[in-house]
Amino acid sequence: MNKIPHLLLFIILPLVLSCGEGFLKLDPYMEVSSTSAIQTTKDLETALNGCYAQLRSPGLFGRNLPVIGDLAADNVYLSTRNSGKYQAFEQHTITSNNAEYRTIWFEAYTAILRANNVINSTLPVDFVISQLKGEAYALRALMYFTLVKTFARPYTYNPTMPGIPLVFQDNPTLRPPRNTIEQVYKAITADLDSASQMMTADQGSARFSRYAAIALHAKARFYMGDYTRALMLASQVIRQSGYKLLPYTSFIQYWSSPVSQTPGQRLETLFEVSADASLNASSNELGYMYQQTAYGDLLAGGSLTSLYGSGDIRRKLFILGKRESAENPAWIVNKYPTGHSDWDDKKILRLSELYLIAAEAAFRIGNEQEALTYLNLLISEREPSLQYTNSGQALLEAIITERRKELAFEGDRFHDLNRLNREIHRMDGQFKAIIPFSNSSRIGPIPEVEIIENENLVQNDGY
Repeated sequence: MNKIPHLLLFIILPLVLSCGEGFLKLDPYMEVSSTSAIQTTKDLETALNGCYAQLRSPGLFGRNLPVIGDLAADNVYLSTRNSGKYQAFEQHTITSNNAEYRTIWFEAYTAILRANNVINSTLPVDFVISQLKGEAYALRALMYFTLVKTFARPYTYNPTMPGIPLVFQDNPTLRPPRNTIEQVYKAITADLDSASQMMTADQGSARFSRYAAIALHAKARFYMGDYTRALMLASQVIRQSGYKLLPYTSFIQYWSSPVSQTPGQRLETLFEVSADASLNASSNELGYMYQQTAYGDLLAGGSLTSLYGSGDIRRKLFILGKRESAENPAWIVNKYPTGHSDWDDKKILRLSELYLIAAEAAFRIGNEQEALTYLNLLISEREPSLQYTNSGQALLEAIITERRKELAFEGDRFHDLNRLNREIHRMDGQFKAIIPFSNSSRIGPIPEVEIIENENLVQNDGY
């Protein structure tokens, strides 16, 4: 009896068994092709909605990805009184059978298969079909970008090293090998080119749009070290998209509101993963890890909070308090506040980050004045009394520090330190350490069960 590779089996079953409408309620997967299941535009939209829904999972952007992105780095630490979650990431004691990495792997490939079903559908292309397929291309690119950052060394280190498997079809007999990092990024940028060409509609920040795809493309090029293209794409979004940078006077209101941006609003958020009063992960939501009325496990490190000046509006996202029978004082994160029945969306692409990408990219290609311009435009809306005049390495460090401050608790810091090939200096909490770039825990293990089922996969060094 032939075995179905575990990865494909895992990502097939949710399509067959998950609740929903249309193509999600199918006969066994190998008996009904995705193309025969999608017969109408409504079927296609239902399929696409399934992909968006997958992003909301606590195994992906619902919790795992943003938590690991800060805890495995130097922004947050676990309180001494905690629920027992994510301890391996604070201590950097990751094993080949790590549950969180295993969940990220399988759930990301579930989302990829769902995107593939939309992309590969044979419905005649019209304005609506083009928009839906464009969104699917962007979602697939987002998942491949997430996977390659998580399970492979950064492009800036060695693009010829193993990346992750590229799966473009829904063939359950595949045992795909790992493509190189370079091949994965080539697929990501190709998908984003297709996405930006196919999409025209603005449906609000909870759906991908043309400019959200271009913003993701800028970030992918940035992580590749292709700074000329990163600057060009980031500048295009800043100048042409009609999105407005989050102003100082709206900063607190923006973070206290759980709702997505409406079509045409175009304030700051290019794309976010939506969670609302009915569609959420309940106690597995990201906010539960920060809210002191819930788990409250994650606290901001003093090494981070000390970076904010007294006039920095971002300081208001911290509360100096205490943990009962634990840390006193403690810096409590208030970026995901309570007090409403809705749930906070997880920001994936913000205009502020595009300014920081443009600033660092401009510096990298030798244009310090342009770098200062982009950096100070952002800082004027965060700490108006501060204007940078740095040059050389001091300017680069200022940009990297501002990136840390602006994107704190959104899951970027760990990947930024990897991109920069830098050590992690953990200065807060119980487990203070310096984690060298060469440490095996700087990338996730390919799930052990996947290695067993697919003889074409190779494990990352150190696992």
